[in-house]
Amino acid sequence: MRDRRYATLLGVFAVATAVLVLAQADLLARVLSGGDGIGPLAAVVVVRAVLVGARRVYAQRTATTVKAELRKQVLADAATRRGDRAGEVSTLVTRGLDAIEPYLAGYLPQLAVAAVVPLAVLLRLAFADLTAAVTILVTLPLVPVFAALVGAHTRDSTERQWAELSAVGGHFLDVVAGLSTLRLFGRASAQAVTVRAMATAHADSTMRTLRVAFLSALVLELVATLSVALVAVPVGLRLLSGGVTLEVALLVLLLAPEAYLPLRAAGAQFHAAAEGLAVLEQVAATAPPPATANRRPPDLSRAEIVLEDVGVRSLRGFSLRIAPGERIALVGPSGAGKTTLLSLLLGEITPTSGRVLVGGVDLREIDRVAWLRRVAWVPQTPTVFEGTVADNIAVGGPGAVAAAHAVGLGALVDARHALSSGERQRVAVARALVRPDARLLLLDEPTARLDSGTEATVLRVTRTLSRGRTTVLVAHRPALLDEVDRVVEVR
Repeated sequence: MRDRRYATLLGVFAVATAVLVLAQADLLARVLSGGDGIGPLAAVVVVRAVLVGARRVYAQRTATTVKAELRKQVLADAATRRGDRAGEVSTLVTRGLDAIEPYLAGYLPQLAVAAVVPLAVLLRLAFADLTAAVTILVTLPLVPVFAALVGAHTRDSTERQWAELSAVGGHFLDVVAGLSTLRLFGRASAQAVTVRAMATAHADSTMRTLRVAFLSALVLELVATLSVALVAVPVGLRLLSGGVTLEVALLVLLLAPEAYLPLRAAGAQFHAAAEGLAVLEQVAATAPPPATANRRPPDLSRAEIVLEDVGVRSLRGFSLRIAPGERIALVGPSGAGKTTLLSLLLGEITPTSGRVLVGGVDLREIDRVAWLRRVAWVPQTPTVFEGTVADNIAVGGPGAVAAAHAVGLGALVDARHALSSGERQRVAVARALVRPDARLLLLDEPTARLDSGTEATVLRVTRTLSRGRTTVLVAHRPALLDEVDRVVEVR
């Protein structure tokens, strides 16, 4: 409802702007050619200035309201979701959502003006000087064509810049959270080098984006200036030869720049708004599935899982087919999107392009609660609740004591003390073990924090756990690759 109201009012502002532009040009041409109309001209100029100010104030207030609503939405979603990293969420709700203001308050209002004013100018000039109108009609499309060509490159560059900023924020927060552990193992300096390298890469990406924006502004200015010259020079020559009157020539000279100016301004605003568009795409990707998703999950013992040309965050056009009962390992460099793929399969995030099909049914149409009953998930950083180890394992289902013994936590069944990262990881594996209804296992580096002996125990349990179930695991350690049917590289 808010979107429709905002678009409607922007359209009203654009139409009023077009009327005032034509009136101002007509009155100014009349005054400069020796006629009267100083009073009406001054009134039109004042009304136009007031209109521009009112539109700006309304757009700013709307942008502020939308940012506040999106912050509440993102924070509410993050509080109920387990797949989002705190650093990425923090970056999104601070720097990220602030970046949508140029899009809402700058680009969209200017886009509405660019859609109305050039058409109004062409219509007016068609009655005043058909030759000038035809020249503008031929040259006017050059501005949006060049803007689109440069804008596509700018959009891709800005998306990469935002992805790098999000990665820097998330990684930095993770490093700060684990700083005591890093210092204990002497890895703090290495992580400082990593953070510095990521920050430098983001700075380089920002400079490349700015370079493209400045060059594109030069291209748009050059195209618009040459187009105006193609109109102004013939009109001046015809004025000297008596082909047009002074008032008509002045009208053409005043309206020709007004035809190109909104398109040039919209192109310039697009570069400022490109980061906001990337942020809105991420907000849409992290939004929960629609409430209308109520279909029952297909039987995963027979249903094939298909990722069809999926695009989200760092992933672009990723496709994968997983047969029922197949065990797949995802490998690739950090930041390639392996954990994002697990979040897609969980239903924690939705793709911005493509779709995830389960037995031919879009995952967005499947009841989320019913789907999660069919899935067992072992994250990189498992959550441990107040209570004993047995209590934590029992969250997944019955048989907590047997599962604790299976993963080597038999001596800690009744323990309430703080667990090490490796013990937390084994608690998560045990929770998955006691999920008898789970036919899809998602394991995100399940042995990353374990020594070789404990890793062998967990691998033995995982082998039993995954038998006959569809399994997707993220693997960095070679031992995991021996437990799967197929290895898929993610880039």
